[in-house]
Amino acid sequence: MKKRLLSALLAVSMVASATACTTGGSEEPAPSQPAVDNTGDTAAEEEQLDYTYGEHFYSETPVTYSMSFSDASWYPMTDQWKTEGVFAKITEKTNVTLDITSIDSGDYNDKIGLMVNAGEAPFIIPKTYDESKYVDGGAIVPISKWTQFMPNFTNFVETYDMQADLDTITRNDGNFYRLPGMHESPNQDYTFIIRKDLFDGAGVDVTKIEKDWTYDDLYDALVKVKAYMVKEGICKESDYIWSDLWCGQESGQGSGGNLLKIMGSAYGVPSGWAVGDCIQYDHDKDEWYLASTTENYKEFVTVANKFVAGGILDPETFTQDDSVATNKFYRGETAIMSVNRGQVAAFNAGLIEGMGGKPYETYLVVSPKGNNNYMAENSRLENGVMISKNAYDKLGEEEFIKMLRFVDWLFYSDEAYDLIKWGVEGETYKVENGQKVLCEGWYCSGLGYADPTPENEEDNKDMRLEYGYAGGNFWYGHRVDQRDDNLTPELQDLSKRIADYRDIRPLTPALASTPDENEQINLWKTPLVDNINTWTLNFVTGKKDINKEWDNYVKSCDDANAQNLVKLYNEINAR
Repeated sequence: MKKRLLSALLAVSMVASATACTTGGSEEPAPSQPAVDNTGDTAAEEEQLDYTYGEHFYSETPVTYSMSFSDASWYPMTDQWKTEGVFAKITEKTNVTLDITSIDSGDYNDKIGLMVNAGEAPFIIPKTYDESKYVDGGAIVPISKWTQFMPNFTNFVETYDMQADLDTITRNDGNFYRLPGMHESPNQDYTFIIRKDLFDGAGVDVTKIEKDWTYDDLYDALVKVKAYMVKEGICKESDYIWSDLWCGQESGQGSGGNLLKIMGSAYGVPSGWAVGDCIQYDHDKDEWYLASTTENYKEFVTVANKFVAGGILDPETFTQDDSVATNKFYRGETAIMSVNRGQVAAFNAGLIEGMGGKPYETYLVVSPKGNNNYMAENSRLENGVMISKNAYDKLGEEEFIKMLRFVDWLFYSDEAYDLIKWGVEGETYKVENGQKVLCEGWYCSGLGYADPTPENEEDNKDMRLEYGYAGGNFWYGHRVDQRDDNLTPELQDLSKRIADYRDIRPLTPALASTPDENEQINLWKTPLVDNINTWTLNFVTGKKDINKEWDNYVKSCDDANAQNLVKLYNEINAR
């Protein structure tokens, strides 16, 4: 039906096949037909309306689309996901089979880059954080030209006024190349979990000070906590009581990862996972500057180093595997650790086992302030989905649009969101008093549900491990009520405190650079960012003295074309 409709549209369309040029002589695919007016009443239009906002997607004939998959080691994909779990259910509901290329999450970005450059990219590429390096080669579809065929996506944009957010990823040619996860409101997923019983024992009532506390306040609190732990024989004076995860080579990607991202944002500078290209926008001056050599950056690394130099933060945080940090926390050797909402249940389960029945209490804190009152996140966009030009080339326009309908359903419909996150109603979850809860026999650390009987593991199964539901490749973003429908009272309270205690930082505008300028930016920024990351970790861990070496650090950035990069940004901004 849809194929006949699209053929008819092509036959009568007065719109010429429009393409836009990119570098290298490649052509960007653009639709040769308009989207059908939803108010139309012809037979062909009625067939097209088989898939509109809120409608279920189903392919009349079986189809297969290739898709990459960022496979996390802490919940690795199994064949059961394809035969009984999430991928089987997607096929059952849509008649679409996903041909999965599984890539270890630690190598995902590098492997995707190799596949794209080799012209072997799968049709659908989720879990994309930065599409910029793929755009100019013509291997990725300028997806903004095609969202007219994606009613769930466009409805969300219109309903929640997302255009200003989308403008931040729109490039010089007027297009964006990634379908982002979209939030109704900004979401700060990462913060810190503390052993509240240890803080209380040390005389530190975090609940009373966290609204306005700074990283200096956190340091002072941890000094008291360590003294208490030493007095109680929990640790020695030479031990560190903070050993963090998501910062080492396994997941920190040589940048300091999550910890330096959160801490840097408190001082208004990009670092860790948020390092980007280190160029930041000054709204008051309407100009771009290198944030990594500012006084704010110097203050940030000085405070971070304070935790290491004071015997609080283990410098091995920035080289160790994540399991080293979690195991220390589970055994009660440390008092604080990074956490995201999906890992709270897993961390508490680890504590139950690691503490061996000893009493403890945890608390999710609002991350401290630095020299501003902003929460770590300000964008309502998340990582998202790139669509390979291979899909357009191999499917042709009619079937390509059909695939986009499927992508729209899979990533943006309420129906698919609930399926991917919760599984099948009556099988893995049920609704009680308007609230989704897991069925008996299931738990899910990814949703914050701990195993109710950890001493008898065979009694219950983790829904994410068994079937692949609640996985990070799919269910980021969406409305607040759906995004938060799994939150425990503890997590709901955290979200409320963050919203009440912190402000939202203004959005950074997109840089309207040309493909040639993008190429130059990438040539300059790669060695510059590597240089900044290396110096930053050396400053934080104390391998280099911040005051004595700061001028040398600034010079090393200038030698790595920092000023040329800033000049280019501002030349583009002045156009």
